[in-house]
Amino acid sequence: MSTTQPPAATRPLDGLRVIDLASVVMGPYACQILGDLGADVIKIESPAGDVTRLMHRRDAESIGALSLNLNRNKRSVRLDLKTPEGKQAALDLIATADALVTNMRPRALRKLGLAYEDLAEANPRLVYCNAQGFRSDSVAADYAAYDEVVQAASGMVGLMKRVTGRPYYVPTALADKVCGLTIAYAVLAALLGRQRTGQGQHVEVPMADTMFAFTLVEHIGGRAYEPPAGPVGFPRSLEPGHVAFPTKDDYACILPYNYRDAEAFFTFVGHPEEMTRFTRENFQSKIGELYELLARYTDGYTTAEWEAFCSAHSIPFAPVMDLDHMGEHPYWSDGHLFDVQEHPQVGGYRVIGSPVRFSDSAPGVRRHCPELGEDTESVLTELGYTPEQLAAVLGRPPADEN
Repeated sequence: MSTTQPPAATRPLDGLRVIDLASVVMGPYACQILGDLGADVIKIESPAGDVTRLMHRRDAESIGALSLNLNRNKRSVRLDLKTPEGKQAALDLIATADALVTNMRPRALRKLGLAYEDLAEANPRLVYCNAQGFRSDSVAADYAAYDEVVQAASGMVGLMKRVTGRPYYVPTALADKVCGLTIAYAVLAALLGRQRTGQGQHVEVPMADTMFAFTLVEHIGGRAYEPPAGPVGFPRSLEPGHVAFPTKDDYACILPYNYRDAEAFFTFVGHPEEMTRFTRENFQSKIGELYELLARYTDGYTTAEWEAFCSAHSIPFAPVMDLDHMGEHPYWSDGHLFDVQEHPQVGGYRVIGSPVRFSDSAPGVRRHCPELGEDTESVLTELGYTPEQLAAVLGRPPADEN
């Protein structure tokens, strides 16, 4: 396969314009994905900018670590939506858009005149996606909701408590990112539907609902039946022994998944008699006992020895990687998922590569994360704004008054 980057016009979303009226992780992550796939993403930011610009900054730089990747392949337009000029500029931009993504709460959108009903008449082809913590037709519609709130509300923290005895949060912004992925596919589905109907539509992605459905995929258990045939929960995941195992030199995920795998494992460690505890029929119901037995033997071999054995027997395996050293592993470096690029203001930075491969397209970085408002003048000039109109939006005197 050629390693030459295809021209930008071959990217799947080339020619589509998306307005990113979102902040923090969820909405910007969805729009980053759409931008990576070729969409012209215009990020409307408040005068203070997206809060991620301040997170994990190096020294006093204006672009923090989260923004470097979340806001790549976007143009930044700085607007004060509380002023008539700023709001009108936003409306003018939205009128040119194929899709809009926002995580502002319904009450705030109505107050600003930016609810779907306010925009659909001027741009009936607009795909308008709002994503907030809870459904807009619920009593919780305007509740503040961050990732931890949604993890708790959707049952995920309850699952952690079942396993550990403490109500831990998953140590990553899981709800924000799963919901960001959901936004991306929902917007793409609505755009595909528009090809048939010619009409845009309102798409809502409530975080709590999204994560509830996500969590129940395997954990619905006996509650899948009515009346219930048993409790919720996927036993494999909820066993206390469901952890990575120690090796002679580190830790690894060594996962004999079925009777055949377990048989090969215990033969390898010299204890085939352990299989007398299991039959093919009871194997899945005794998974907790299996985990306890595995933990007795894994530290007798190095991680490399386990990798060789598991590979030879097609047993699921992975070393436990420390994020500090991910870039050193050939799998990640060969896949260009952690390459260094040069940002015009920040200098060298790590680009989190797109995980999606297309045979005829190349998602990638066309634009580095912009400075706050870097593209305001150029974007509004594209809309036909005069110098006087630009001055009004930017809150500065017209040129002839300087």
